Amino acid sequence: MMDNKRIRILLADDHDMVRRGLAVFLQAFSDMELVGEASDGIEAIEQCEKLHPDVILMDVLMPQMDGIEAARRIRASHPDIHILMLSSSKDEDLIKSAIQAGAIGYILKDIGIDEMAEAVRNAFHGQSTLSPAATQALVAATARPPEPEYHLTEREQELLQLIVEGSSNSEIASYLTISLSTVKFHISSILNKLGVSTRTEAAVLALEKHLVD
Repeated sequence: MMDNKRIRILLADDHDMVRRGLAVFLQAFSDMELVGEASDGIEAIEQCEKLHPDVILMDVLMPQMDGIEAARRIRASHPDIHILMLSSSKDEDLIKSAIQAGAIGYILKDIGIDEMAEAVRNAFHGQSTLSPAATQALVAATARPPEPEYHLTEREQELLQLIVEGSSNSEIASYLTISLSTVKFHISSILNKLGVSTRTEAAVLALEKHLVD
């Protein structure tokens, strides 16, 4: 690389053997320097305050605090520190969450040593690196149609919650102190907005889409 400055790297992974392997990997490159290690997200944040690395190789799934939340907090207070997510997971939601948290890249742990070195250098220069699996996941997420918005009123959400809990129309009317005809009107509106024809279908959809607590 053209810079004389060595890239100061912090390793954050809860597995000792992974950190040892990465430490050995870093020793093979004269332009990289391991300045610290962390075993969870909280420790990674603490180490950033002390060491202020250039790049963090951050595992996604860790105890205490995961890599995604740690990345979000570190980027908020240290926007000049670049975070390269290193994971064995190809889960689409994890990949999206990592990028949204401010990670500059997402690579898999089975990546080759030269490819990982290039990803670290790219991160140091503010350039993104995504594994093919991460790229495919983001493309798939972009191509997927957005979740529908049901536009339930606050009262309709109250009724839907009671439907999910198994309350009858008369029980709902008594609980909300409204007439039975009003309950039926609201339920008809709920079914129409959700695009279903029965209370059971409404309850199932509400749980699947997290429309109620």
